[in-house]
Amino acid sequence: MIASTIGRTFLDAYNERFFENLSPKEFFNTMYFECFFNHSKYMQWVTNSPFVQMKSGQKPESLTLNERLEKLENLHQKIANREIDASIAIGFSASEVNEYATTSGLVTDIDLQIECEDVYLSWIGSGLGIGIAGGYSIFFNEPEILLKLYEGWKIYRKYLNDSTLTELRGNQINTWNGQWLNFVYGKDFRDDFNFARMETLNVISRNDKVIEVNTIQWNELFFNISNQFPAQTLCGYVYSLGQTNKTLGFYPFYFSQARKLITYYKILFGEQAALHDTKEYEALFGLHIKRACEFGAIGLQALEPKDLRKYYGKDSNLKLIKPEITQKKGELEEDYNVRRCNAEQKDYQNLITFRTYKTWLLAMITKNKEESLQYTSEVAIALHEYREGTQKTDRKNLIQSELLAAKGKKPFLEALTTLIKDVDESKLEMFKSLRDKVHLMTAEDFGYFVVLVKFDYAYAERKRNS
Repeated sequence: MIASTIGRTFLDAYNERFFENLSPKEFFNTMYFECFFNHSKYMQWVTNSPFVQMKSGQKPESLTLNERLEKLENLHQKIANREIDASIAIGFSASEVNEYATTSGLVTDIDLQIECEDVYLSWIGSGLGIGIAGGYSIFFNEPEILLKLYEGWKIYRKYLNDSTLTELRGNQINTWNGQWLNFVYGKDFRDDFNFARMETLNVISRNDKVIEVNTIQWNELFFNISNQFPAQTLCGYVYSLGQTNKTLGFYPFYFSQARKLITYYKILFGEQAALHDTKEYEALFGLHIKRACEFGAIGLQALEPKDLRKYYGKDSNLKLIKPEITQKKGELEEDYNVRRCNAEQKDYQNLITFRTYKTWLLAMITKNKEESLQYTSEVAIALHEYREGTQKTDRKNLIQSELLAAKGKKPFLEALTTLIKDVDESKLEMFKSLRDKVHLMTAEDFGYFVVLVKFDYAYAERKRNS
C-alpha cells in the first residue's frame, strides 16, 4: 500500500512541476501505460496482472496495438469492479480466491474501502522503486528523487526501443532506477551521456546473449544520494515484490554520515588521495542490506566495511608490509614485470582497504566527540618504539598476543600494566592517557578502538620497513 503513497507524492510533484492537473487514471493512461506497456518490450512485469496474462498464442513482444489496449481495458474493468488484489493493486494482498502464489501480509477479513485512484497510484508508485543488490528495493517519499526517477523512465524506454539494442532486457525498471539515480547524483554524470558511457561506467553489461542493467550496491547509491542531500535524513521503505513479497520496513537514511566518512578520509589521507580512489574505497563500505536494516537505521553502523570483523580478536592476521619485488636470476623481463605489476596492484588494494577501515573505525569512535584524528597513530608509533627497545621477543609478544588481541577492556589494561613498567619515561603520560581513555570507553567503542590501533600498528610497521 505504500506504493500508493509514493504514487501520490510523485503525481502531486509532477502536476506542480509541469503545470498539469492530471488525475491518477489520466496519468496512468497517457504516461505510465504508454511508457511501460504500449511497446513490444515491457519495462515492468507485474505477476498475474492483465498485462502479463496472455491468451493462447500471445507473447508480449508480438502483441498488436489493439491487443495491448485490450489488456489496458481489462485492468480498468477490474479496478472499476473492485476486483482488487496484488495483481491489480501493487503491494496489496494477493487474491485468496484465485490462490495466487504470492505471499500476502497483513491479511484481514475487514472490508477495506479502497478508492480506485489509490489503485492507479499504486502502479505509478511501483515504477519508482529503487532496486538494489540483495533482491530488495527502496521507496523514498521525496519529490525531488521521484521526479529524477521519472526522467530516467524515458531514457530506459529510449534504449529498449533502440533497434541497435535488440538484446537489451526489458522488465528491469527497478534495477534501472537504482543505476539511474546513482548515475545522475554521482560525480561521473554528464549531460551529453550516451549508451556507451553507461557501459563504461558498468551501469550496463553485455555478453553474447543479452544486454542488461546491473544491480547497484546500496552503499554506492547511499554515498551518491548524499551528494544531493548532504545534511538530510530521509525515511526509506525497504521491500521486495515478487513471487514472495518481503517487507523489511521503514528506516531513516542518515546521508550526513556518508559525508562525515568522506570528510575524515580527506583529513587523514589528503584531498587528492580521496578524490583519486573515491569509488574504490566507497565500494568497501556496507553490510548486506538485510543485515544493515537490523541496526534500525542506515548510517555509520550499516556502513561497516566488508570483512572488517576478521581483524577482531587474537586470531586476526593483519599484514601491511610492502613486498620487495626483485628480478629473480634467469627470470624473463616480461615475467618479472607481470609479477611486479600484480604485487604492486595487490599492495595498492591493501592500502585502500587500510584507509577504508581506519576511516570507518575512527568515525565510529569519535562520533560527536572532539578527539584527535591522529591519536591512535601516535599510540601505534609509541608501541613500536617500546618494542624496539630490546632485541628480545617478549615485548613484541606482549603487544601482538595480549594488548592488541584483547577482546575486552580488562585484559587490555592488564597488558598495559605490564607494558608500562618498562616504557620510556618520555612516553609515560601517553600511556597513562591511553589507560584513562580505554577505561571510559563503552564496550562497543573499545572493540573499534583496538582494531584501529591494530591497523595503525601494522601501518607503522610497514612504514618502518619500506
